[in-house]
Amino acid sequence: MKLVQIAEKSSIAEFFRESVGKWSSQRRYYTLPDGKTKEVASIITIRFLEAGCDELQKLAQMHNLDVSMVLSCGAEVYWESKNAVTEAKESEGSTLFGALGNKLYRDRGFATSKPITAEYHFPNAKTLCLRTEYNGSVFEEELKFISDKYRTRQSVISRSGEQVMIGQYLEKRIEG
Repeated sequence: MKLVQIAEKSSIAEFFRESVGKWSSQRRYYTLPDGKTKEVASIITIRFLEAGCDELQKLAQMHNLDVSMVLSCGAEVYWESKNAVTEAKESEGSTLFGALGNKLYRDRGFATSKPITAEYHFPNAKTLCLRTEYNGSVFEEELKFISDKYRTRQSVISRSGEQVMIGQYLEKRIEG
């Protein structure tokens, strides 16, 4: 195994462990090019998943990974979202993440219920960058710990080489 892969493996596990807990997420989506905005508030609960656990084995099967390829770690994320202005319920659900090499395997994507993969890297120990492509769209995300109580996220969604939406998030740890 290459030194970079070992570093990425320990970095992703550390990032997932640091993410464990309950978070209050305030986010704003900007639709481009018209600039329309939407504000959403969420409660997000994150649980760390150890290599070999049932959830990661099921995720590996969804992606048709060889049984010898064990996802090194992962996270289970639950969310409940509402429109921050009207208080109307937006969505609720969960997703699984599992890491192997520089890929994150997911049981679903932002805009699909089908299993997807993302490539990831760490420009520094507190910042995770993801790139996901499916259904003609590209999702570029950055998650950054500001402290043990705050993190920011930014998502840029592109289609046919043009940015169509930007999401900006401030997340505050409320438990864990």
